[in-house]
Amino acid sequence: MADNKEKLFTQFPPVSYDTWRAKVDADLKGVPFEKKLVWRTNEGFTVQPMYQRGDIADLKTTDSLPGEFPFVRGTRTDNNWLTRQEIIPVDAAEANKVALDVLGKGVNSLGFTIKEVSEENVAAMLAGIDLEKVEVNFTTCPRKAAELAKVLVEYLKKNGLEKTFRGSIDYNPFKRAFRHGTEVDAAAIKSEGVAMLALVKDVPGLRCLAVDSVLFNNSGAYIFQELGYALAWGAEWLTLLTEAGVSADEVASRIKFNMGISSNYFMELAKFRAARMMWAQIVKQYAPAGDDACKMMAHAVTSQFNQTIYDAHVNLLRSQTEAMSAALAGVDSITVTPFDMPYKTPDEFSERIARNQQLLLKEESHLDKVVDPAGGSYYVETLTVSIAQEAWKLFLDVEEKGGFVACVNAGEIQAAVNASSVKRHQDMARRKEILLGTNQFPNFNEFAAEKIEKTGCCAEGKHESACGCAAEGVAEKALRSERQASDFEALRLATEHASNRPKAFMLTIGNLAMRLARAQFSSNFFGCAGYEILDNIGFQSVQEGIDAAMEKGADIVVLCSSDDEYAQFAPEAFKLLAGRAEFVVAGAPACTDDLKALGIENFIHVRSNVLETLQEFNRRLLKK
Repeated sequence: MADNKEKLFTQFPPVSYDTWRAKVDADLKGVPFEKKLVWRTNEGFTVQPMYQRGDIADLKTTDSLPGEFPFVRGTRTDNNWLTRQEIIPVDAAEANKVALDVLGKGVNSLGFTIKEVSEENVAAMLAGIDLEKVEVNFTTCPRKAAELAKVLVEYLKKNGLEKTFRGSIDYNPFKRAFRHGTEVDAAAIKSEGVAMLALVKDVPGLRCLAVDSVLFNNSGAYIFQELGYALAWGAEWLTLLTEAGVSADEVASRIKFNMGISSNYFMELAKFRAARMMWAQIVKQYAPAGDDACKMMAHAVTSQFNQTIYDAHVNLLRSQTEAMSAALAGVDSITVTPFDMPYKTPDEFSERIARNQQLLLKEESHLDKVVDPAGGSYYVETLTVSIAQEAWKLFLDVEEKGGFVACVNAGEIQAAVNASSVKRHQDMARRKEILLGTNQFPNFNEFAAEKIEKTGCCAEGKHESACGCAAEGVAEKALRSERQASDFEALRLATEHASNRPKAFMLTIGNLAMRLARAQFSSNFFGCAGYEILDNIGFQSVQEGIDAAMEKGADIVVLCSSDDEYAQFAPEAFKLLAGRAEFVVAGAPACTDDLKALGIENFIHVRSNVLETLQEFNRRLLKK
């Protein structure tokens, strides 16, 4: 019986790269391979359409196992990451009530934001929580971090938990600089850092030196930027505090990386692998006593930069793939940002869904049962090295310019991240980057104004300090904080708030395939501004289409046909419309210049700046 089994792969001869490439070039029919199939990433390197064993033959990243230096495959021999939930800022007793509730629902890591630091508040927050089994993390104003450390350590000692506690205090003296453009004092950071370490010395599981590169992620940084600057930030902690006489082992064991996760699935997976590898090499240069000090502790948070108000449930798809990237990469803990974060304080439902997104990855997908499943993948291993190389260049650039503090005070890091944010907003405007439901395939009949509960900075995607302390600084040196969707959302909200909702009428005529395709394109185009879309199957004549448009009270008439037919239909339609509505041609036909000579000004096509075009239509059409 066994001898009769079909051996599938023996039927196909091995194919060399050269043979494959020759076939691809033939199918491309003269189109350059590099132009059509090679992807030029925003990270500064190219990605090939196919990788082979030979591509990773000389890579050192494949020489270690999980738990072995340089930890590219993970710092542990298991992948049981912690599921973290942030407790929305409320009074201590209520925060404790929420925490105890979610601990029975799959959460084993908590994030508390504490505004007023006191023994009573800390004790109230932690009451009834089994601190031997649950990781607890605190965020507070940097000015209150030392006070919080003192109170927390006293609480732990009082309850005999100082040796078993796991958690962190987010001491981030750069937070105000990034949010407000203030400068930082290296000497002050050094003295405060030494003091923090002295306060927590008896609690080995308490990390208190934060590297919050999630700030860069939420401001629109590219992946190599977040990684490069995170490494420089961590190295600054090591340099400042070892210079002050603290051992490298002690400093490194107190640093916690809080990193963002974007929707670039494989790139993010590779980022965390590269991060561990590079951090291990950096710490090694400070001559720690053992390799354990070289292990990076990384907490991953799904991005807010790509969250949207419109079609907000798509945020679930984004955060699910983001969480999957981090889980497969072997991070220590993950926070999934609730899908309704951009427009309201997350409620019980959205927080439950966010928890369950991680539980699904564990209990149904079993991602916690496999360590570094991407290890050995020709593609992922190559991405890991490529991202590491670009991030390393950025890290060296920061070091050559005097280090992280110097670059922050000069505003260079903020300027670089802000430039990326501007570029990504521009790419969003031209649909080079897509946010489903916002700048592509919007829900034409969705209205969002009434569901927005947050006002001011929060609704615009800004992320303000929990402590609310004011700070004067230089605005140009602060990180931008607008979500990528914010420009389109402002456009659409303006439509909702206007006294009239413009109607965009599709005048479909001529070639069936082209008119349908262009009507769909144009409907999606004007739907991004929240206009009422009036689509049609087709008209027998231009006159019939214009009459129907006027009967419907159209504000915009979009001619949808083929390039060849525009030379006839566009002049006729423009003349019959006679200025009673805005006239638009869907496409960029060869006769465009001739049509412009007749006074036709509006053309929409795949190269259009969607945002600027719609902003101009809003200026013409909306009534206050």
